[in-house]
Formats: sequence, structure tokens, C-alpha cells
Amino acid sequence: MANFKKSDLKLIYSWTAAAENDNAKITGIPDSTLLDRHEGYEVLPFLNRYLTSKNSTSLSALHKLEDALRDKLPGTTRSHANIKKWLDDNITL
Repeated sequence: MANFKKSDLKLIYSWTAAAENDNAKITGIPDSTLLDRHEGYEVLPFLNRYLTSKNSTSLSALHKLEDALRDKLPGTTRSHANIKKWLDDNITL
């Protein structure tokens, strides 16, 4: 199980919820939920779940996915389900 922490991330993220309905404490996020790739409290759990689904606990894989989310993922790809599909189709761990 991937269990990376904030200190494991290599990119800089915001760690404060911007809106009242943007709750960092919510878990069990549905696949239709949109991911803000600049919010660490959203990115970190997403990447931990994704890496767990791929049976990976590699720090280099975490960093590769961070780079992909920030630099390669199309801006129109925003839901958890669509991001997972894009990662599956475009990134080799």
C-alpha cells in the first residue's frame, strides 16, 4: 500500500482549502469528483490510491506521476476516473 506523506512530494502545492465546500478531510471520493492538481491535500491521497492500485510504493513513481499531472495531463481531464484512465493510457510506471 502506498502511504506517501506531504514531505515525499517534490512539487509545491497549496495545502489550504480555497472554498467552504472544498473539504480536505473528505475521504472515499467518488470517481466523478474533480481533482485540483495544485492542491496537495487532493493530489496526495489521489496518488496514494492510484499507486496502491498499481502495487507500487516507489518514490520515483510518485514523482513521475506528479510531473505527469502537472506538466502532461490535458487541462480538460479533471475527474478522478478520467485522470486514472489517462494515466493508465499514457504513463508507464
